Amino acid sequence: LMIPLTPFTISTSSLGLLLVFRSNNAYKRWDEARKAWGLTINHTRNLVRMATASTDPAYEPSLEKRQAAIDKVSKSTWAFARSQMRHISDPADEDDYCAAIRDRLPPDQAEGLIDAVHRPNRAMSYLADAVSELPMSFLRKNEIDRDIQLFEDTCGSNERLFSSPIPLFYTRHTARFLSTYILLMPLGMYDAFKGSWNHIALVPSAAVVALFMFGIEEIAIELEEPFSVLPLQGMCDKIGMNCDEIAAWHADVVDEDQERYPLA
Repeated sequence: LMIPLTPFTISTSSLGLLLVFRSNNAYKRWDEARKAWGLTINHTRNLVRMATASTDPAYEPSLEKRQAAIDKVSKSTWAFARSQMRHISDPADEDDYCAAIRDRLPPDQAEGLIDAVHRPNRAMSYLADAVSELPMSFLRKNEIDRDIQLFEDTCGSNERLFSSPIPLFYTRHTARFLSTYILLMPLGMYDAFKGSWNHIALVPSAAVVALFMFGIEEIAIELEEPFSVLPLQGMCDKIGMNCDEIAAWHADVVDEDQERYPLA
């Protein structure tokens, strides 16, 4: 049983375009998610850096109180990133999220965040409150608030990717087209392998072609759900470590602060 190669010749370009468009769209989704989280990482560092560097002893002479205010900003910044991860991740992450939040935040703030309907928004509210308590000029606070506004943009971008997957009919049509093509392909290749004993070479050849064709489809399937591919937990851990490290720098200049602003 064999069929001519003409149907495959006609349909190959259409199948190729479908696979290319699907792969490109899936990669764009992954790349947009990666960039959104890259911006989140960058702006968390910048926010805590500005909070650490701009805290002014003229507004609060006590080093301990200044350090406590900076630490609160640091933890609230991490809480936003972790809440954003939970917002777009598998429900299985719920227990780990609650444990991490309770471990790093004060009890009232932790429970308020866990009970919130939209946790990233609640985390940004806590972060804005923490920034407003920093002992510094209101002009400095306005500058820091711009990073919080950028968090809103990255959160919206992640929500859009999470809630708007590639249309199911496009995915199904591509899968049906590819499956039919691969299923009938050995019949079109049958005559080309008549030189091998009992056309035995057709089997590995068809298997290799099917492997690579379905591999392209599998890559697209994985990339179109970027939050299952990106190492979000590692990113959140990195944000937490970076924020804590930057916040700790303020205490390193205690001697210099005391020389510049001697306590009464």
